[in-house]
Amino acid sequence: MPSAKTLHALFPGVMISGLIALAAQFVSEHYGAPAMLMALLFGIALNFLSEETRAAPGIAFAARTILRFGVALLGLRISFSMAAELGLPVLLLVVGGVVSTILFGLLIARFFGHGPRFAFLSAGAVAICGASAAMAISAILPKDERSEERLVFTVVGVTLLSTIAMILFPVLADTFGFEGQVAGIFIGAAIHDVAQVVGAGFSVSNEAGEIATVVKLIRVAMLAPVILVASLIIRAYVKSHAPTERPPILPGFVLAFIALVALNSFGLFPAALTRLAADVAGWALLTAIAAVGLKTSLGEVIKVGAPAIALLVVETLFLAGFIVAGLSWIAL
Repeated sequence: MPSAKTLHALFPGVMISGLIALAAQFVSEHYGAPAMLMALLFGIALNFLSEETRAAPGIAFAARTILRFGVALLGLRISFSMAAELGLPVLLLVVGGVVSTILFGLLIARFFGHGPRFAFLSAGAVAICGASAAMAISAILPKDERSEERLVFTVVGVTLLSTIAMILFPVLADTFGFEGQVAGIFIGAAIHDVAQVVGAGFSVSNEAGEIATVVKLIRVAMLAPVILVASLIIRAYVKSHAPTERPPILPGFVLAFIALVALNSFGLFPAALTRLAADVAGWALLTAIAAVGLKTSLGEVIKVGAPAIALLVVETLFLAGFIVAGLSWIAL
């Protein structure tokens, strides 16, 4: 239990991050803008507050600890039965899309002038669940002087692309002749963020919206195995270069995520609790991304440049193309 002195030190920064999250949610609900993007932009606009010594500890706490708490709680939204309901061919297609997109991003990033850190961060965000995945992946990557700007750029990029996809992909589904269940699978497997998947799916039909949501949550569940594999690779790399600084095999927040998925799969939590957990997770992630914005200078983010935008777009198109080809092959 934190001491009163610690809580007093953290309060200003956490409160500022929380207020930004509230403002972002208000704008999202009343004007339709993505809440994550709004929280990030509001935070960047108030970057000067992170230089205030009283706020800095709380902002750092929100960007790290509250973020990990929110990711862990996402486990209560997922159960093994979701995968069973989809059927093996669809499950393999969804998992294949995640793995292939990450490998594709790692392969082509060098042609866009970026190394493996940004490649994994961007491809993982595109493949799994947008901003939430970007924040979780960033938490396990070795830190350097550009870690924050990479994360901010990725969150902004995938959120914008996800919003564009929310508008265009239902039209593409109709163009490809996808209806009902097939349209839902395409939308759920190809759009980055959960909120945009829900919006796009239900704009097609109720059936498509429900299927798209389930498919999307299966992609969210891929966060744990992806981070496990990445952690093992990073651990081996760090061992060979800095033996005294090896990270844990699996971060605690990912272990908590896996445990909650397992417990939820056995129906141990009432529906009211899982709904509450989903709301709390959403607010935690929104507060965390506001804190990340507060720690970020816009000038540094701009330095990431046009090649990074092009890489995100290419990764997004690759994932969509992979899913379309797969759906045509399994002929649902």
